[in-house]
Amino acid sequence: MAKARKKNRDVVSLEPKKDQFMGLWFQDSIEFVPGCTLNVKIRDFLCRTRSRFQEIWVAETEGLGRILVIDGITMLTEFDEFAYHEMISHVPLLVHPRPSRVLVIGGGDGGVVREVLKHPEVDSVHLCEIDEEVVNVCREYLPSQASSLDDPRVSIFYEDGAKFVDVHPGSYEVIIVDSTDPFGPGQVLFQKTFYLNVKKALSPEGIAVTQCESVYLHQRVIEGVYSFAKKIYPKLGYYFTVVPTYPSGLIGFYFCSLGRDPIMDIDEKRAKALKGLKYYTHEIHRAAFSLPRFAMEYFQPK
Repeated sequence: MAKARKKNRDVVSLEPKKDQFMGLWFQDSIEFVPGCTLNVKIRDFLCRTRSRFQEIWVAETEGLGRILVIDGITMLTEFDEFAYHEMISHVPLLVHPRPSRVLVIGGGDGGVVREVLKHPEVDSVHLCEIDEEVVNVCREYLPSQASSLDDPRVSIFYEDGAKFVDVHPGSYEVIIVDSTDPFGPGQVLFQKTFYLNVKKALSPEGIAVTQCESVYLHQRVIEGVYSFAKKIYPKLGYYFTVVPTYPSGLIGFYFCSLGRDPIMDIDEKRAKALKGLKYYTHEIHRAAFSLPRFAMEYFQPK
């Protein structure tokens, strides 16, 4: 994909040609509209490594704290990661009446696990992350998130999440799919077979939440998942959160439930008791399911 480059700047590409990164600019590989992408000023590169799956970077930025980049794409920054991790986690956990067993697919940075562990009802968290090196890197360079993985309630499985759910029927009250974008290894997590297997892995009142892109940029992806997910889950909703460093500043999720309603069944008492939150409130929870007019059309009969 061609990348717009501004004059008079050094831009760190996927394959940097300089050994000194101080004061350079990282340019995200994704153009969310032609000629527009994220540019971040880098103070120092802390880690550059390649696993058997992908290239992984962690850098110290000028204004966003530390940034995690995989294959040239921004995964998170310390500046705004909480808006993503809190909304993908607390929405399902505060709708389910007793989320004792939780599965996180992806999320090797530990941010989702950190939020899940804030719920005293949770007895065990299984993290299924295909790339062990993501976990290793984040343990060392992003401890504000990855230190959660040391909790005794957490078990880590370095496996393919799509296959993992297929062999764990009825095992989880809540499943959270913190996936990458729908290309490469992450593509399978946006397909009908995966959503069917997630349903099979849920307990009778189970809830799954899946990352599903931006209403501004990914109409086909959102409509594609809706076309089959509405036939699989009795209760299906789409909601979003605001993350400035993600393309378009918004990212959305599918709420896939075997019975619980994402708005009517919020446990407000538990929500108010949660500590250490920066974004989530039960009022934002409800409002996140209210979509702009253009996005509402994605869910109309075709």
